[in-house]
Amino acid sequence: MSWHNFQYNAVLLKIYTNFMGRPATRPTKLKDGFYIEIRNKGSKTGVKLYSGTKLQMHRAIKMYERSKEVLILGESVNGKFVEKEPKLHVVE
Repeated sequence: MSWHNFQYNAVLLKIYTNFMGRPATRPTKLKDGFYIEIRNKGSKTGVKLYSGTKLQMHRAIKMYERSKEVLILGESVNGKFVEKEPKLHVVE
């Protein structure tokens, strides 16, 4: 291995390792729309799902209600939720 190849590999290694960094410290801004949280049953944390309209939110709820626990977080306006308390969705 020549000196030139070694320098080239060192530069590539530096370039690829610079993409990793510290994780974000600020919470992400919420878009205006409707949010639900999908969790495994019995879990404390979940994934927030965004829907642009109330109809899309209800479709997402129907898709996950049988296998997951669904929390309805409600509508977000200007990055804040209109309803303060989330509601647990119960299968009908």
